[in-house]
Amino acid sequence: MPPSQRVAQLGFAGALAVTWWFGHHDLSPLRTAPDSSAPFRLEDVSEAAGITFTHQPFAVAPSLAHIDGQIAATGAAVSIVDVDDDGWPDLYATTSRGGAPNVLYRNQGDGTFRDIAVGAGLAALNVTGASASMGSVWADIDGDGDRDAFIYAYGRSFLMRQDDGLTFTDITEQAGLAARRNANAASWFDYDRDGYLDLYIGGYWRDGDDLWSTDDTRVMHSSFEFASDAGSNALFRNLGDGRFEDVTQSTGMTNTRWTYASAAADFDDDGWIDLYVANDYGSEELFLNQQGERFERLLDAGLEEDSKSGMCAALGDIDNQGRLAVYVTNISEPGYLFQGNNLRLNYLAEKGRMLDVAEGPVADCGWAWGAQFADLDNDGWQDLFVANGFISTEDERSYWYDMTKVSGALGTVFSDAANWPPLDGRSLSGNERSRVLHNRAGRFREIGQSVGVSDRYDGRAVAVGDLFGDGTPDVVVANQRGPLLIYRSEPQADRHWLSLDLRGAGANTDAVGATVIVHFGEHSQRLVVAAGSGFCAQNDHRLHVGLGDAEGADRVEIRWPSGTIEQRLSLKAGTVHKLVEGEN
Repeated sequence: MPPSQRVAQLGFAGALAVTWWFGHHDLSPLRTAPDSSAPFRLEDVSEAAGITFTHQPFAVAPSLAHIDGQIAATGAAVSIVDVDDDGWPDLYATTSRGGAPNVLYRNQGDGTFRDIAVGAGLAALNVTGASASMGSVWADIDGDGDRDAFIYAYGRSFLMRQDDGLTFTDITEQAGLAARRNANAASWFDYDRDGYLDLYIGGYWRDGDDLWSTDDTRVMHSSFEFASDAGSNALFRNLGDGRFEDVTQSTGMTNTRWTYASAAADFDDDGWIDLYVANDYGSEELFLNQQGERFERLLDAGLEEDSKSGMCAALGDIDNQGRLAVYVTNISEPGYLFQGNNLRLNYLAEKGRMLDVAEGPVADCGWAWGAQFADLDNDGWQDLFVANGFISTEDERSYWYDMTKVSGALGTVFSDAANWPPLDGRSLSGNERSRVLHNRAGRFREIGQSVGVSDRYDGRAVAVGDLFGDGTPDVVVANQRGPLLIYRSEPQADRHWLSLDLRGAGANTDAVGATVIVHFGEHSQRLVVAAGSGFCAQNDHRLHVGLGDAEGADRVEIRWPSGTIEQRLSLKAGTVHKLVEGEN
């Protein structure tokens, strides 16, 4: 067995135990040089677009301050959502420091954005000791046609209902969602097909941990390979009257893993929406929906073979076979650790398994966080954008050696933050650039620098959507302790595209959870309308399809969240098609 495969199976602690091997071998083959011939360009237009936002972490308790970069490691998040439904996608980005405002950048339709968060009531949500924003998921939760927001946080989260005139009302208490938990993930999906969107919340730090003022330093994980002592995950059923019922126990969704991401889709094609969960310090999990009654955690599906540090769950179709793939990011650091990212193809129908096909630059992106699939050059193949980097400093001093010492101790030792050496200004997989993985017929090449992506911030969330109405998906990156970036994709004159704006017939007006299979030429591409995907991110609800040379889609199959299956024929390229359930 090759040493790299052995390390992947050993997990985090086991991998650090074989540090000597990596220290004496050249890891350069794991890193692929950028493609010299750039097939497209991504231009950083943040400043020109009026984006001035920078994330600020929350201030941790003095007892934890020596490793504050690890305690307050997340919170830079972004969602692309057309808040006012005017056809121009807007941006909501979170910060975490007490008193610092979140921003709602309204798309002006002229290439610029204006922050309206204060007037909308979505700015002042970070309160020291009470709430530190980690991300947001958006959907129409009451069927009135506009998009509401759940801002999940360490401490108190917020359910904000949109009212007339782009104003939001805090209904968290009356909705039954005010319980304190340290949440780092969330997804909207209609698990029981009653037409109303339900809410899944993923916990990270334990529910009772007050990270702002605790004197108890025993807040860390119990294992690097499989930790189950984190905050509680929860599933809330939307009752349709503004209230939510906790159905975690009755549906079998109890979980205390260190959850970083969740993504909802119908993985087994039975018409019921399932849930894929990525966990830190251990394996991923797939919960199959049993006709809206319970969820069954799928065992022996290949997810348990690689216990890693799952931080992202991005959905895509990499080979145009109408087959869903899930991309889960992990950690790789030359000389110390190679976990490798996972790219799992859905072979549940044929083999009862998810097959990991990650290799080369797809597997090795450094310390990877958020990622999204998008056809950035409209050639008909979905590309992959990955954000990287954990803790960056200006000098080259590394904390990795101390990490090896910590991970080699007993769980009773490293679960106490007091035993962790101080960061002391050192870098931990810092100064890593974002990666752009160009898909050519199912094979990926890393071309980030050649297409204009060379930032070295500590990337966290990635979201995609056509922000400028030119028929190409753009990329937004939220950076921890860094700026919010917009990469505008360059239109390709000789490439075709179309966009699908799905509208459900019931209260789920954005058709969240719908599966769409677009047939064009010899290709069949599967897409999912998701309210929450990647890491602490949400993409525009409109589905973008690059068509390459095809002048339209021959057939579009829509599997609505209600269970209804419909088709649309001969959709032309170069336009946004609004598809309404029940209206052929």
